[in-house]
Amino acid sequence: MDVVVEDVSALTKKITITLPKEGVQKKLEKAYGKLQRETKIKGFRRGKVPRTVIVRNYQGQVQAEIGEKLVQESYFDAIEQEKIDPVVHPDITLPVFNEDGTFTYIANIDIRPEFELGEYKGIEVEKVESEVSDAAIEVEIEELRRDMAPLRSVTDRGVETGDVIVVDFEGFHNGKAMKEVKNDNYQVDVGAGKLSPEFEEKLVGMKQGEEASHEVEFPAEYANPVLAGKNVEFRVQVKEVKERVLPDLDDDFAKDVDEKFTSIADLEASVRQGLQAEKDKSAEGDITDRVMLKLLEGHAFEVPERLVRFEVEEMIKNTEKQLETQGMNLESAGINRDDLAKQSRETAEKRVRGDFILKKIADTEGIKVKDEDLERSFQRIGDQYNMSVSQVKEFFQSRDELLPFMNEILNEKILNFLRENIKFVDATPDKKEDRKEEVKEESAD
Repeated sequence: MDVVVEDVSALTKKITITLPKEGVQKKLEKAYGKLQRETKIKGFRRGKVPRTVIVRNYQGQVQAEIGEKLVQESYFDAIEQEKIDPVVHPDITLPVFNEDGTFTYIANIDIRPEFELGEYKGIEVEKVESEVSDAAIEVEIEELRRDMAPLRSVTDRGVETGDVIVVDFEGFHNGKAMKEVKNDNYQVDVGAGKLSPEFEEKLVGMKQGEEASHEVEFPAEYANPVLAGKNVEFRVQVKEVKERVLPDLDDDFAKDVDEKFTSIADLEASVRQGLQAEKDKSAEGDITDRVMLKLLEGHAFEVPERLVRFEVEEMIKNTEKQLETQGMNLESAGINRDDLAKQSRETAEKRVRGDFILKKIADTEGIKVKDEDLERSFQRIGDQYNMSVSQVKEFFQSRDELLPFMNEILNEKILNFLRENIKFVDATPDKKEDRKEEVKEESAD
């Protein structure tokens, strides 16, 4: 086997691999011989078809099949021989059966970037206030009162914040009806913020049976891609208005929420515990984000282009899946695929670079996925989806399913290691004020 390596760029190598005549011709002869024995062609008895006729009729098929086998059998030997460490499947091009009997193909390979590992232990992270406030508990319990309140129809007044109303609506953009923005007998919890706040605000004051037209301008970053960045005219008819009859905040209310509670104090304690768990989890995610940001800031290096493109494609697929749940696709949502790819590229590049940094930390610290890590993760998934561990393992039997899963477990272990080694510092006065405002907003929400 002859291997010629050329540097296309700092992270891409072009490898030309030529396999010797003896091995190549042996495989071709075997394939043609099998066809000659088994193939029946009009005018010839089975097993008596001349080799020239077999070659003329099946050369393309045979060369395609044998060429694929030759690549599979030789590629890994070639990169091992040249001590090349690829990070993604190769791009195989120009497979050719040469006149001299040899076989040649080209493998374009992206390799692991070389970089010096900077500071990753003792990363300074500002302390996050994680104590649940009494105000947050009050807000949560008030939400329970709203959820459990019976509804009473009203006809003598306009819509108020807190009412639950039934409407028909249709959206128009530039005078044209938007088929994805239309609903009849749609229930709106006014003021809950589940729809656009501006849309809900414009419903306030309308009465049962009243029709109106409201314009709402949606920001470019609005969650619904169908509406994002558009000025939409909504034609609305209010069909029914209902008000909540809030229950008294007493021990009986606590028992109605759950029979395990005997008093309002029990309910408050349970709410506090739940909010604390959510806040702790959110704080952990916030710390992880800031650690990764610091790592990215401290490590600037190029990453393989094909890996970035792969990550962009994964992000686009996730967007398509989200749209599918709404019965839409990119086209019906007014999203240009190329524009989405450009918007996703920066995030994709950071994800790829971040993964290289984490893996280098793992190599340096000897962090690996052990059997007990896998078992613990299988058990966690089983508990989450009410499956047995054996059922979970059966799902991950495929290498294509197991490797990404193991990568997630490894990254989780690395991030746990980094969180255990961070250095907490007090927030600056400005940041403390920002945190206070965030708490106020959480309570208001």
